[in-house]
Amino acid sequence: MMLMFQSALFSVDWWTEPLGSWMAWTRATAAFFIFIFACIAAMGIWEYKVPGGNPRRGVFALDTTRGDRLFLSLLGSAFIFIAWIFFVSTTLWWPLLICILWAVFVFRKV
Repeated sequence: MMLMFQSALFSVDWWTEPLGSWMAWTRATAAFFIFIFACIAAMGIWEYKVPGGNPRRGVFALDTTRGDRLFLSLLGSAFIFIAWIFFVSTTLWWPLLICILWAVFVFRKV
């Protein structure tokens, strides 16, 4: 019985089941927005604990702060997912790995 519950928990139907009648809220969209808010909160805590997100010049010859790098990594991740869905349209674990690598690159080199 427990195995059936676990498989249903991670199924596509569970993630895409509507949570209400207003808009198209699903568990996947809720997880997405919770992740975005958690990133912004973590950035705020990081800036409070270690102030001094002074701009630095990276590979793209832009002066970026921590917040700029967070924005670039999230924006780039959105485009990676959109391109993956358009061209490949299969499981989304591979673009997630690419997005994590992109975010590491942005925070280290940009």
